[in-house]
Amino acid sequence: MSLAELIPKVLIANRGEIALRIIRTCQKLDIQTVAIYHDIDRKSPYVLCADEACEIRGDTPTNAYLDIAQIVRVAAEYDVSAVHPGYGFLAENSLFAAAVAAAGIRFVGPGPEAIRLLGDKVEAREFVRQHAVPLAPSTSSDGSEAELLEQAREIGFPILIKAAAGGGGKGMHIVHADHEFKSAYALATSEAQRYFGDPRVYCEKYLARPRHIEVQILADEHGHCVHLGERECSVQRRFQKVFEESPAPGLSADLRKRMCDTAVTIAMAANYTNAGTVEFIVGEDGEFYFLEMNTRLQVEHPVTEMVTGIDLVEAQLQVTAGKPLAYTQDQITHNGHAIEMRICAEDTEADFMPAIGEIHVLRDAQGVGVRLDSGLAEGMSVTSAFDPMLAKLIAHGADRESAIEIAHRAIREQVILGVTTNCGFLGRVLAHPAFRAGAIHTHFIDEHRDALRRPKLDQNCTAELVVMAAFNDPEFQRLTFDTPQPHAAMGAWRNA
Repeated sequence: MSLAELIPKVLIANRGEIALRIIRTCQKLDIQTVAIYHDIDRKSPYVLCADEACEIRGDTPTNAYLDIAQIVRVAAEYDVSAVHPGYGFLAENSLFAAAVAAAGIRFVGPGPEAIRLLGDKVEAREFVRQHAVPLAPSTSSDGSEAELLEQAREIGFPILIKAAAGGGGKGMHIVHADHEFKSAYALATSEAQRYFGDPRVYCEKYLARPRHIEVQILADEHGHCVHLGERECSVQRRFQKVFEESPAPGLSADLRKRMCDTAVTIAMAANYTNAGTVEFIVGEDGEFYFLEMNTRLQVEHPVTEMVTGIDLVEAQLQVTAGKPLAYTQDQITHNGHAIEMRICAEDTEADFMPAIGEIHVLRDAQGVGVRLDSGLAEGMSVTSAFDPMLAKLIAHGADRESAIEIAHRAIREQVILGVTTNCGFLGRVLAHPAFRAGAIHTHFIDEHRDALRRPKLDQNCTAELVVMAAFNDPEFQRLTFDTPQPHAAMGAWRNA
């Protein structure tokens, strides 16, 4: 049977660019889609592109997308075959996966037990410890503030406070000394509750200048598990990734193999199925340590797709339908190099503070080797209700140098007017000699902050740039220079 016969209709329990990206693969496979939306997203492209759409309600937009009972009820009402959670919101919520299964609907992801075990950062660390996977020093529980402080002292400052049910850099705060712990703990628990509905946190030793490298795995229900190589995610701000690339630059073949093999070992030991990502930190000494496992599709999955040619959403649906993986480890090949840039509504000159506004002009970068995963449209309002990421611009080249050049051209061509974005900042990172040399780590942005600042422009220069931008806008050119009717219909003419 075809995939569309096994899974004829999918509800996407998410929004924005990831919802639209899932819809595109479903369209390719002739699978019907149902979008859910809060009123704030009513006119978003993903809602318009889905075959069906249903409004959901909540006291806040975020709470609407976190309402398990409401979403499962919509899935049942629309008679869907499967629910795809995307990433964020309920993607790593074992209660959501269980509720979907209890309604007789397939969940596109691992089962509730695997999510509970590996999605919970504290339990995951204890699990991998039992399988001799290297771990950075951390607290062994998610106890009270006083208990965690005492354990943090034993580990030794600096430490990181992290959300036990979290991911994506949310609910993370660095603590350098005792007197900083109380306020950091309060912030971390508050953010953990807001983003994941779970206030629990734990502590982990904070390593200086590490690299953040992750391995993509796929596993089916027939005992097969493969890895799709690694991704470098070290260029970050506020513990959130800004750039991702595959393969990781300058990684030795031995270290790459050990990390990839360890990722598969963890997945197999947990009886894991579907797509997942095992994250590691690599110290300056070259040793790697387990960080966490994300039991979902990652934001940065496109770079893996670009270098392997494998559609990860399609692979997820195949596994969900009960099909075996379509390839063995030896059959997976890697071609060239891919880089992803996260385009965010934020002011990089104001410590990356989120920005709001309305998108007045949108011109997307195009060309060979360029992919844009976006849910944007002109006239759309960017609010503070959600994460500030707007889109992902991905470049693929024959090698890292050519991928950087394609990425640099593409980010200069990307136009988003009406809301402040980090596009200029991304271009400056790509142009930086240290980035081009592959000398990257998780403190790269802080280390090069002065060099990455926006150049100051005088008033005359700013005015000239505005004029140049106007003259390069097709709509401005049409309104300004097109010959008006009825003269256009007369052809060449002149006054007598």
